[in-house]
Amino acid sequence: MKIFSGWRRLLFLLPVVFVLPHLFSVLELHRNAPVKDVQKKHVKKFDHLVLGPAAGQGLKNRLQCQGMQALNKTRYSTSSHLSNSGEGVAFVSVFTVYNSSINEHADRTHADIVSVGTASYTKLERSMAVLDTFIRFIQVTMPRSNIFILTDPASDLQIGRERVIVYPIRGQYSRDQLMLQRIRSYIAFLDTRLEELSKNPGNQQINHYIFTDTDIAVVDDLSQIFHDYPSFHLALTFRNNKEQPINSGVIAVRGTSDGIQRAKAFLSEVLKAYHTRYMKASRMLGDQLALAWVVKSHLSFDSKRFTRPAAFVESTKDTSILFLPCAIFNWTPPEGAGQFHGMPLDVKAVHFKGSRKRLMLGAWNFFNSSSNMADMLCLILASGRTKYDF
Repeated sequence: MKIFSGWRRLLFLLPVVFVLPHLFSVLELHRNAPVKDVQKKHVKKFDHLVLGPAAGQGLKNRLQCQGMQALNKTRYSTSSHLSNSGEGVAFVSVFTVYNSSINEHADRTHADIVSVGTASYTKLERSMAVLDTFIRFIQVTMPRSNIFILTDPASDLQIGRERVIVYPIRGQYSRDQLMLQRIRSYIAFLDTRLEELSKNPGNQQINHYIFTDTDIAVVDDLSQIFHDYPSFHLALTFRNNKEQPINSGVIAVRGTSDGIQRAKAFLSEVLKAYHTRYMKASRMLGDQLALAWVVKSHLSFDSKRFTRPAAFVESTKDTSILFLPCAIFNWTPPEGAGQFHGMPLDVKAVHFKGSRKRLMLGAWNFFNSSSNMADMLCLILASGRTKYDF
């Protein structure tokens, strides 16, 4: 009987022996899970440029790099394609500063200071540094171009640079309305150009306009758009993205009265679509969704054309629209989404979206010290997959 009693106790304890280790493992997992979640949420973005392999090596028509040295791209346009035709190109961008940023600038001791190279910046100074870099790139690649900065009259923005015009336009520049206001400001600016043309009907000088974000670096002459495609009214940049095939970062408008009128009418339709369909995305992406909706509602071409990086022209009843591939005219450093195959040799503009602003400033610092645009593009190509803190 005692033997059987001992076996009973052993059989009773056997499940406990197996279950307890698993129970402790589960408890340990739950105890550590919040820590891991917090670590994921607070992944530190890099505070310095991180170089990796330059994608596209060995591929045809792609920039080839050996370290920071470009092997197959050494020549860039040195003069405007329109310089002898009596035509000019001006850039237009929307930029504003906020009262909270101004207060932060006044007290650097409590600000989130970030350093790039030998310079340190508060949040306001970061925005101003990006704007200044945007201007500097244009003044290197297209020095004859004027630059209009559309801004909130209340921002008291001052920029002491040649050919830069601060142009106040009243509106709603709050952060949640800024993308919507950008379209309104573009339309208001085009209105002023039409008024100017009506006052000087005999003026032979034609000024074309390229509307861009301020986090874009113009790395080659963009006037070729108007030279190579002489009949379009409005130009948009496209990419292989089903939901958002049009990127609003670069929009070109022919500077004739007809071109400006038709571009204004098109953007007015985009604004209406934004208001009626995409206000839930007013802080971000709403403008691109509205652009895509207007394009698709007016044009019946095969959307597969957006999958091929080649320019094409399509017309609505009264507007000729030039579609330019983002891969050349609005190229973005990658974040490694599996769709990236290097940098095209003829890239004209680099768009430093999102967490790439530090890279924009770092690229300018590199160019400023080397004066070599192709080598600078190798730096961008090798650094573009990294998320930065700027």
